[in-house]
Amino acid sequence: MPDRSSTTLFPEPSDLDGTTAGATPGPLADRMRPRTLSEFVGQEHLVGEGRVLRRLIEGGATLPSLILWGPPGTGKTTLGRLLAEKTAARFVALSAVFSGVKDLRAAIAEARLDRRRGRRTILFIDEIHRFNKAQQDALLPAVEDGTVTLIGATTENPSFEVTSALLSRSRVLVLNPLNEDEVETIVRRALTDGERGLGSFNPEISDELITRLAHSAGGDARMALAALEAAVSATLPGRTGRREITSETLIEALGRAQFAYDKGGEEHYNLASALIKSLRNSDVNASLYWLARMIEGGADPIFIVRRLCILASEDIGLADPQAMVQAAAAAEITQLIGLPEALFPLTQATIYLARAPKSNAVLRAYSSAHADAVETGREPVPLHLRNAPTPLMKHLGYGKQYRYVHSDATAKEEMSCLPEKLRGKVYYEDNQTTDTDEDKRKPRIES
Repeated sequence: MPDRSSTTLFPEPSDLDGTTAGATPGPLADRMRPRTLSEFVGQEHLVGEGRVLRRLIEGGATLPSLILWGPPGTGKTTLGRLLAEKTAARFVALSAVFSGVKDLRAAIAEARLDRRRGRRTILFIDEIHRFNKAQQDALLPAVEDGTVTLIGATTENPSFEVTSALLSRSRVLVLNPLNEDEVETIVRRALTDGERGLGSFNPEISDELITRLAHSAGGDARMALAALEAAVSATLPGRTGRREITSETLIEALGRAQFAYDKGGEEHYNLASALIKSLRNSDVNASLYWLARMIEGGADPIFIVRRLCILASEDIGLADPQAMVQAAAAAEITQLIGLPEALFPLTQATIYLARAPKSNAVLRAYSSAHADAVETGREPVPLHLRNAPTPLMKHLGYGKQYRYVHSDATAKEEMSCLPEKLRGKVYYEDNQTTDTDEDKRKPRIES
């Protein structure tokens, strides 16, 4: 197993020649932030010719409040700044991580003064999903009356993280992860830009490594530029003054594989859903892939194994009773040894559950019984099924005509144990297996 601790060969922030500077320049991603819409890369569905945002901007229409929803490094902040510039509005940026209601009120008060002077204000709130309901509600009056045009940036699904009142006053625009060609364009621009980028440091990097960097960034331009800057920083100039970036340096700069994963966010549940649905579909390979995505992304192994235990009963059940044994054993071992070794019982249980025959008979049985239990919740327990610990209860007929099945074999068929209203009702059917091919029940060798 690889060591999960992280080490780096890169120095503390400094000039690229390795000497400490009096004032450290901003990160490359910030320096290379597009200054015009023509420099903006990606999101053609929003800013391309004839698209919604370009029409709003170039048509001179009043910009509505917007919620920009997309992964990290896709241009949400940059787009907010460009919108402010194109609409001649004052741009006020707040971070929901560091700001509170007091900061919001101060920004809104200043926006009211500017409005009297005839100037609009764009209030950009980064990570708006981190504002609680009270903080989001504090924005409503100013958004409602047009004091500010809100642009909120979020990596989380606004349906869950932004209040319905604020959503109803805003337009949600979805930003997509950049594709590899778009990331390559941004990287190459940074390599050749001598003013804001790395051009003055004479970096030399092969097309193959640029492509590799763009692929590893996973659509996050900020990650690609940070790795590129770190790689250039760690490379000393050669005799010709060129800095030749090697594969080893780039790998170190990228660090441990990055997964688009947030333990508390929507993607966490998306990945969990993908794992469970792949298991339910008996797709071993897909199940292993999603399991690895969750583990490498930092998911709590106990969360994963709980889901496996649920599936073992809900989707397999008595079609293979050993499935629950495997899941329960994986849960116990995972709690005992923890990661990284726990990935072995987790993987074993995942493979077993994916290959097991599937049946939702347990789920259907309880769902059907639950529906009747809710509807007939006041139906009395039949007298013959009641205990009679006192003479009064016996006198009232409690326990009368109860038949002990071990002494009276016919009781199983002749004595009803359901309320009279539900007599003869069937909830569990053991033939509800979706994987009925007997060969599929046998151990299989994966090629």
